[in-house]
Amino acid sequence: MNSEVSPQAIVTISKEQLSALPAAQFSGDIRLIEDEKGITEAIETLRNSDIIGFDTETRPSFRKGQTNTVSLIQLSTRNTCFLFRINHLGLAQPIVDLLEDADVLKIGLSIHDDFHNLNRITIIRPQGFIELQNYVKEYRIADNSLTKIYAVIFGKRISKGQRLTNWEAEQLTNSQMTYAALDAMACVEIYDHIASGKFKPEESQYLTIPASESDSVSKETDTHTQTPE
Repeated sequence: MNSEVSPQAIVTISKEQLSALPAAQFSGDIRLIEDEKGITEAIETLRNSDIIGFDTETRPSFRKGQTNTVSLIQLSTRNTCFLFRINHLGLAQPIVDLLEDADVLKIGLSIHDDFHNLNRITIIRPQGFIELQNYVKEYRIADNSLTKIYAVIFGKRISKGQRLTNWEAEQLTNSQMTYAALDAMACVEIYDHIASGKFKPEESQYLTIPASESDSVSKETDTHTQTPE
């Protein structure tokens, strides 16, 4: 890392900067899994991948005190995302086994929240996961949301327009499936990009010194440069 960069500097993007970015587009394949045969084939493909992106979707609740269980689990390779409709299928054992397999690398964001919700269906002891919120901190990225992390790395905005739609609908729309798939595959793309050394925080246009730290550094500089009377 460039030694000239202030140790207080962080990478962060504002809402205004985020909204000005072009929308990210999903370019992989999507496979909707709604039966046991589909589960078997999907898990076999996923186990042959050296990395898996992970996310979930839950039908939103608009009543105070009401919560819903997870409707969809997204598991993605670098080019194909499998959407498991667990509100139809239940949490099949092959899916649980994959999530608990310490030898299979899985990447997700806010993993604790996902498994808190999944554990309402069945107890899962996740292993083999990397939490992106923690991982990106090593590269000075201060933002926690997938949208902002993706934006500072790739300069594109992941739309969240489908987040509050009905994930238990009889048929998912193309927009819902594309949104869900992109969230999972984005986790892989972020990890791959950083792990390969392509992201250099000192070169990011979003590198900044927080206001409070900037004031502190400025005061220290003024103190050290004063000439004694």
